[in-house]
Amino acid sequence: MINPTRRQELWGGIRGELPIAVGVLPFGLIYGVLALAAGLPPLIAQATSAVVFAGSAQFIGVQLIGVGTPLSILWLTTFVVNLRHLLYSASVSPYLHSLSSAWKWLLAYLLTDEAYVVAILHYNDRAKPLRFKHYYFLGAGLTLWTSWQLSTAVGIFLGAQVPARWSLDFTLALTFIGMIVPMLGERPFLAAAASAAAVSILAAALPYKLDLMAAALTGIVVGYTLENRRNRE
Repeated sequence: MINPTRRQELWGGIRGELPIAVGVLPFGLIYGVLALAAGLPPLIAQATSAVVFAGSAQFIGVQLIGVGTPLSILWLTTFVVNLRHLLYSASVSPYLHSLSSAWKWLLAYLLTDEAYVVAILHYNDRAKPLRFKHYYFLGAGLTLWTSWQLSTAVGIFLGAQVPARWSLDFTLALTFIGMIVPMLGERPFLAAAASAAAVSILAAALPYKLDLMAAALTGIVVGYTLENRRNRE
């Protein structure tokens, strides 16, 4: 059995995340542009990426701010959208229970869609020991974090100069498709995706993008329930 060192695991996480991080660059740039268009000051727009560090919630948040959505709806929508991290946490928790609280808090902060996909596939690789795999998770998370901060900054300070004909927003859909497809072989994720898709279609006419909130909540409940049931078996 191969026994990677801490450094090898860290660099492995960085290399594993780089292709996704590159795909996220236009996503962050577009967020920076939208944040300014919604009326956020540049400093607040950048701070949001550092504090919230959740692309989908940030995108939905600035769009809701731009149309004058009531604050209660804004908070509730972004909260529900980010609840999917509950499913991610349930999935990785068996691998992290022996870590210190400091490690758990750090990895919780770095837990994004993109970092989770790379990390969980590595955790599921039984050919390598568990001992230092959290360094792989760390490397993946830091790579995504750096990419997101830099791309947001570019969007804030230079994004207005990007021609609209480039249509960079299509990369958002491609990035999420690339992340989701490898996970659909597992029943909880397939059920979560299918139920969320069905609800988003049925609730498409709801105002304030409540269809997305309903779809996200449905997918989270379905996926979390099935993941917990699988962990107990």
